[in-house]
Amino acid sequence: MKTFVATFALVVASAGDWPQFLGPERNGIYSGPAIGTEWPKGGPRRLWEKKIGQGFAGPAVVGQRLLLFHRVGGREVLEALDVSTGESLWRHDYETTYRDDFGFDEGPRSVPVVAEAVVYTFGAEGVLSAVALETGKPLWSVATAERFKVPKNFFGAAGSPLVLDGRVLVNAGGKEAGLAAFDAKTGTVLWTATDDEASYSSPTAATFGGERFALFYTRSGLEIVDPVKGTVKQHFSWRSRSRASVNAAVPLVVGDVVFLSASYGTGAAALRFQPSGLTKLWSSDEALSSHYATAVHRDQVLYGFHGRQEYGQSFRAVELLTGKVLWSEEGFGAGTVTLALDKLVIVRESGELVVADASPRGFRVLARARLLSGTVRAYPALADGVIYIRNEKTFAAFDLRTH
Repeated sequence: MKTFVATFALVVASAGDWPQFLGPERNGIYSGPAIGTEWPKGGPRRLWEKKIGQGFAGPAVVGQRLLLFHRVGGREVLEALDVSTGESLWRHDYETTYRDDFGFDEGPRSVPVVAEAVVYTFGAEGVLSAVALETGKPLWSVATAERFKVPKNFFGAAGSPLVLDGRVLVNAGGKEAGLAAFDAKTGTVLWTATDDEASYSSPTAATFGGERFALFYTRSGLEIVDPVKGTVKQHFSWRSRSRASVNAAVPLVVGDVVFLSASYGTGAAALRFQPSGLTKLWSSDEALSSHYATAVHRDQVLYGFHGRQEYGQSFRAVELLTGKVLWSEEGFGAGTVTLALDKLVIVRESGELVVADASPRGFRVLARARLLSGTVRAYPALADGVIYIRNEKTFAAFDLRTH
């Protein structure tokens, strides 16, 4: 007998908000005003643009506040901006000495999370902070790398925290503190679990058979955890044998199926949750192996990027339950994807915005325009019909609504 499963809203927000990584339910689905596809010759209308500091952290949006997490000089900065103008409303910052061993951007990597009028951030050195949404007043901060003796990861701390039922959950990566939960109001450590090293994937949540779980895709594999006690309920090993590998895509929960994906020869796997254990439906490195971008799902079809970013990725549609590739747009390049009703909103690393049909029948582009130059790797936020997008130095807002 199949267990009834449903995902649930992780953060209470209006349909027009984008309060955390991958949107309200952390699945890349946008449900606000319709996205238009008929733009002026120069592309969708730019509402504002401003120069910013370093970082791969995408923004979050709640109400009239846009939360930007970036690095300015030797400070990691959380800044609240007015969504309409880009003007700064308040700023909270602290010192950072993070250095990237591979010469990449040295700003923060993880998207802020907004819950119960508090903004939570996780900096590149593992500093977990809570700040009041309205004023920017600091509430608490924990240096998790120091607290749990976490060795430096390849590219710093990158997973966005999960705020769930008064707890802030992170893949900290420490010994006997691979996973950790903190009281959302005080920062007190509530529990730690596993020895799993940290990945670059953000945890998510789902309800299986009426019971809530937190799902972490760590460096070692999938951990399905009781978020109250920290007890690991189920584990699935899924990682590359290469020490230099990266797990970055968020576990995608569809009904009673959990979809995992990684590159470096690891590949993708679809797992069916049952109380007795996880059943593998299929696995393949030839279907939808995601280097860093999380796929989206519509009507039993996955849409996402396949292959290593530096080798040139394809964009594909793949059957969730079988791994069958329905179509593949070869040489498409890397980027991110968001589902807006029946449309795919794709932001390529080149800064080009592509809106296409979310259809298993083929890849049909409805509109495209270059929004920014340089390299666009951070996830955008799509809130109330406006897309907020950044590259290494510039942050801008574009109106995608139908008019």
